[in-house]
Amino acid sequence: MVFENIKKNLDNYGIKMGLTEQEKALLLSHKQVKHAKLTVNGNKYDAWRIIHNNSLGPAKGGIRFHPNVSEDEVKSLSFWMSLKNSLVKLPYGGSKGGVKVDPRKISKLEKEQISREYIKAFSEFIGENKDIPAPDVNTDAQVMAWMLDEYEKIISKHEPAMITGKPIELGGCSLRERATGKGGAIILKQFLKKQRKEPEEIQVAIQGFGNVGRNIAKILHDEGYNIIAVSDVNGGIFNSEGLDIEKVIKHSNDTKSVVDFKDSTPISNNELLTLNVDVLIPAALENQITIKNVEDIKAKYILELANGPITSQADEILFKKGIIVIPDILANSGGVVVSYCEWSQNKTGNIFTTEEMGKVLDIKMNDSFHRTYELYLKEKISLREAAYTLAINRILAAEKARGNL
Repeated sequence: MVFENIKKNLDNYGIKMGLTEQEKALLLSHKQVKHAKLTVNGNKYDAWRIIHNNSLGPAKGGIRFHPNVSEDEVKSLSFWMSLKNSLVKLPYGGSKGGVKVDPRKISKLEKEQISREYIKAFSEFIGENKDIPAPDVNTDAQVMAWMLDEYEKIISKHEPAMITGKPIELGGCSLRERATGKGGAIILKQFLKKQRKEPEEIQVAIQGFGNVGRNIAKILHDEGYNIIAVSDVNGGIFNSEGLDIEKVIKHSNDTKSVVDFKDSTPISNNELLTLNVDVLIPAALENQITIKNVEDIKAKYILELANGPITSQADEILFKKGIIVIPDILANSGGVVVSYCEWSQNKTGNIFTTEEMGKVLDIKMNDSFHRTYELYLKEKISLREAAYTLAINRILAAEKARGNL
């Protein structure tokens, strides 16, 4: 169970942070848990919309379509969103949503119908000042467009700020699709500066070649990093001399997978995770590095672009082995930073240029990194514990100010 990892981390970090039982109980509770059964063409799909905490502002978090979606997973993801939004100092709480469906087994029309049914089920609980959805695994700008359209039909007025990650024509922003990858690249660059490493010295392996994985692969490749392995749900590819990422992206677009790329050798997802590289980037799903494979991990550094890709037990072992993990709530927060820009311009009518959004992203990511890294050095703790400490303290300060603690 994913949320068990969160409980273990809080138990471990709470001792050093001096968290009271009341504070821990608050952090482990959820403000709102909503479940629905969506019916499309006679098929029923479990769906959730969960708010973890909203003391800092309206909740914010994506919606994923995946056959393994569960309440436990969505609760965990909403917790991480609370911490992520707090760490980067956004005026948001944390939420998440999901539908238990395999997108590969449904038509485009069925995907649209599921998207609209999702909004019908949860429209009462979402909105620009309540809870703002966004894309996540297997959802994209088109899904957000269908959801916005359905929501506005229900409320009989325009409210583009109720959802982010939309098409530009509906109030979206140009940087959103690349934002998580770009934010991760900013964090990695700052981290490697601290290690006195140049991009040309760095070999990288990336697990996951969806929106986030392919975007960071392209960004890092263009900046001179050597990407030697990538993978998707069907398998992976490896080239010790480095992959031509532009060609890999074209191959993936043409064939719907990176598998069988001509200038490479096949590799499994687990083999990719255990490659002897400088930087390993899990950019797929949670619980990829566990007690079962952690001893085989050889990377010097791990940049978590997926949410929760390392279990708490594995995380402790990696720390003891001296493998530095740049945690998800820091590394993959670029998406929500740019989502904030989209939400803000939708609410105010003041349009950001791509350059302005890029500047906001750069400032937020760099500030978050340096605050986290300074605490990591000062307290001699892991980067994850440092990030959790900063994020949790901001949430608890808000709860205390409200009189809830």
